[in-house]
Parts: sequence; structure tokens; C-alpha cells
Amino acid sequence: MYATRVSCSRLIGLFLVAGLVAVPTSPVGAQAPTTTNQPAAPTTTADQHQHQPQAQPPADHAQHGGDAMAMFPAREASGTAWLPDESAMYGLHRPIGSWQVMGHGAAFAQFLYDAGDRGQDQFGSINWLMGMAYRNVAGGRFGLRGMVSFEPWTVRGCGYPDLLASGERCDGEPIHDQQHQHDLFMELAAQYDRPLTGAVRWQVYGGPVGEPALGPVAYPHRISAMPNLLAPISHHWLDATHITFGVATAAVYGSRWKAEASAFNGREPDEERTDIDLAAFDSVSGRVSFLPTPHLALQVSAGRLTEAEPAEHDEARVDVTRITASATYHRARQDGGIWATTAAWGRNAEGDHATNALLVETNLTLADRDTWFGRFEVVGKTAHDLDVHDVADGETFTVAKLQAGYTRYLAAWKGLKPGFGVSASAGIVPSSLESVYGGRVNEGFGVFFTVRPAVMRMAAPAPGGPHVH
Repeated sequence: MYATRVSCSRLIGLFLVAGLVAVPTSPVGAQAPTTTNQPAAPTTTADQHQHQPQAQPPADHAQHGGDAMAMFPAREASGTAWLPDESAMYGLHRPIGSWQVMGHGAAFAQFLYDAGDRGQDQFGSINWLMGMAYRNVAGGRFGLRGMVSFEPWTVRGCGYPDLLASGERCDGEPIHDQQHQHDLFMELAAQYDRPLTGAVRWQVYGGPVGEPALGPVAYPHRISAMPNLLAPISHHWLDATHITFGVATAAVYGSRWKAEASAFNGREPDEERTDIDLAAFDSVSGRVSFLPTPHLALQVSAGRLTEAEPAEHDEARVDVTRITASATYHRARQDGGIWATTAAWGRNAEGDHATNALLVETNLTLADRDTWFGRFEVVGKTAHDLDVHDVADGETFTVAKLQAGYTRYLAAWKGLKPGFGVSASAGIVPSSLESVYGGRVNEGFGVFFTVRPAVMRMAAPAPGGPHVH
């Protein structure tokens, strides 16, 4: 049972003031990747970067840009997870006194349709908004992070249509063939890091809502998943702990490696999406990350999640042992675009059975304007996961999903990039589930309007981690 519930009326806005209210309407602009042998390019707006070279900015403006790149290394993503150093960053930035403040986010207004006997259609909005504020403190870097979603109000029912998705509960039943809404509070956390010895640094991270050191970068923060409005059907095998109500993480890291461990509350959020379900820190995880080149990020991780999921027939909650491994590859383009690909594997062991999931996703963005994206997944899901009855206890089904889409982004407006897109999918089930789903292959499609910040090109961190004055 959850030990404590904190109402949203007391916490809304907490940790978000610096990041979500104070961000201006003009961003630090796109900047070409830098190396140790090449000075950083002048700071420009995103549209200026695409069309013509600009004069060197005033010294104070250049200093702010340098401070932003020092405080927000491109490799840092969800929680304490890493992307490759050659990563585009999409955000709005400004200095406020001694703080460097940045806002991120994405919003979709979509219509989704899935065919078949379990298919649904729905209008709604998938969205999240994030604020970050960092400053130098006591020889190190201190930061506050907050992230919210309005999906409890913009996605109706038990979630949006996402054939073969599963995880969590609604109205007392397992959610299946839908992706549940994000909670209102997706992150409320603080972080501090400073040098330990030589090029090695130490880091602590935690808060009432955060992400433990488990799994790849969560899909809302992966560039390979950024233009794709649908959650992966492998989400609960890879990165479902990206919203954890209570977490503390400690890490040591160098210029290319990171080792970290977390203690946290491993229980999935309950059906009430607007509160904070604090409970005992009785779950643990560890992760090792390695960046062999600026283009590639590797990680392996494992965790023991105590009472993670509700069981069938109101039995005791289920403990889960999760193991993941992933590789993320980024290749920046001179026109401000990027090719981003992630391959990931996850394994959940629950009681007397274990299931595996494999994901490969990619997107190619040209000139921060045209984006093609795709994803392929194969997952082993139990009858309980899919809410299938009249089958043998513990029976597992191998299901797959193929998805592809395109987004056309328009010119940036006050640092934001609106766009229109379409996606198509095919959910594939074994012959034993054909009568349940109405066919072995069930099609789906989506049309959407989206808004995100324009691209910012951030420099790779100096050896040993973020620069601190």
C-alpha cells in the first residue's frame, strides 16, 4: 500500500518556478558542434542558423551562451541517464542572476485510430513540459528540475489508443491496448555534482518524483523517439520507472563513463494521476554507461523493483527484476538536423516467469524541418498483460508492432517549432490471438499537430564533466 499521498494543490509549481515561468520567448540558437580544436560558432537564432551567417554577438551574450553550454551538457537527458555527446538540444534558455534556466517540452493534438476488435479511436493531447535551473554552488553545480504533464485532463478514459501497449491499471483492471496518461508530476528533483579527483566527478540526484538509474533514456527525452507521439509497447520493459515517486541516486563519472546506483520506491503510480504516491525506498538499481565516441552512448542496468505491479485477483503485489541494455547513435548534420537511432533490450522476471522486449527506433531530421521516424518492437506479453482470458496460466504471447511517420515542421516562432504529422502502424499478434484482435495484423494511423522548442546545438562537455567557474 502507498504510505503517503501529497495533493497537487500544495505542490503544483514547486521546483518549476525557475524553469517553467521564467523562460523567455527567444532561445539561445542553434550552434554547430564544437571540438577541442575548433572554437564554438557564434550564437544565433534557429532560423538565422539555417539561412545566413551572423556577426559575432556582444561579449555578454556570448558569455551567457557559454554558461548555458557548461551548465546543460548535451549528453544529460532524463534523470541521470546519458545520450551521446553529439546530441541536439531542443529548448528555450535565459540567465536569471546566477542561475542558468532552460525549458523543454513537447505537445501533440492528435486523432488516433486502431483497427480490429480491440481497436479504438480518440481525439486528445499528449504533452509534457520541463524546466531546469542550474548554478554554481560550493565548487560544484547545483540544479532543480521539474516536469509536468496535463494528460490527466487532455487524454480521456484509461489512456490513448496504442494497440498492444500494456501496463498499470484503470478502474481496477489491467490497462491493455492503450497507453495510460502520464501523471501530472513527472519530475520534482534536485541534483548536485562536483570534482572528486582528477577528471572524476561525483553526483547526487533525487526528489519526491524522479527517475532511478535503470534503463535507457526515457522515451519522452530520446531524440530517436522525439517526433513519435506513441509510447513504445516495450515501455514497461525498458523505461517505465521514469516517473518514480521517491528516488535517491549517487554516481561517479569521468569524461566517457559513469557508474551509479539508486534506492527508490519501485511501485507503479496508482490510478489517481494528480497526486504523489510516496512509499518506502525498498527497491534498488544500478547502471553503467559508456560513451566510446561522441556519436554513441551505451548502457547496461539492472534493478529489483519491490511490489512493482498489482497481481491478478487482488493478490499480493508482484516484485520485478528488470535488466536492460541499450545503444544510442547520433549523427549531427550541418543543416541543423540529426539522425538518431536507439536499439534496446529489456527483460522482466516476475515470480516463475520472465519476458523479453526488443526495440529499434530511428528518426532522420533535415534542417530542423522534415522528420521521418520509425520504430519496430517485439515483446513477450503474458495473458495478464494483454487481459486475455480462457488461456493457460502464465501463457506468454510474442507480439510485435511496426510504426512509421513523417512530421513537417514550420518556421520557428518565438523559439517554438510548430508542425503537422502523420503516422501509420501495424500491430502483429500470433495466430492464437487472432480471434481476440480480429486479425493477425491490425492497422492504425494518427494525424497530429505538434509544438516543440527549436533546436539548440550544445557543445560536448570538457573532459571530466561540466565546467564550473
